[in-house]
Amino acid sequence: MIRRVGGPVQAGERYILRHGVYAVLLRGDHVLLTHQAAPIPELQLPGGGIDPGEQPIAALHREVYEETGWSMRLQRRLGAFRRFTYMPEYDLWAEKLCTVYAGMPVRRQGAPTEKGHLAVWIPAAEAAEYLGNEGDRLFLSTAIRSGLNPRSVSDR
Repeated sequence: MIRRVGGPVQAGERYILRHGVYAVLLRGDHVLLTHQAAPIPELQLPGGGIDPGEQPIAALHREVYEETGWSMRLQRRLGAFRRFTYMPEYDLWAEKLCTVYAGMPVRRQGAPTEKGHLAVWIPAAEAAEYLGNEGDRLFLSTAIRSGLNPRSVSDR
């Protein structure tokens, strides 16, 4: 069974299932996150929705690049969670099925291409307290506890 996080289902709302992929990108003692400015400013694990016809891993690479400007190397699947939430940017209630992977940030390719996003490096030991949702916090903490801490591969 996939763990459910977050608030309760809102009675009377119709939820649309949205599959998404996200990455815990550790390097040394820091983690690469994305700051999303709108609709609600928050720090998040990089990632997002899988487009129609897109494979999940391809979507993860695309989303990480769009939100951080970095390329990444996939290491392994950490797990999945689901949450029920309102997504104001799409004006819909979503049942988000979120699969989280561990990866390594490989190289900064440029600035994020997705409007309103900024790549942010945060000390991994502190980062969970800043993340905007419980599922992101859970999987970042799990990755750190498991000893996942890739070696540095390029300059920040």
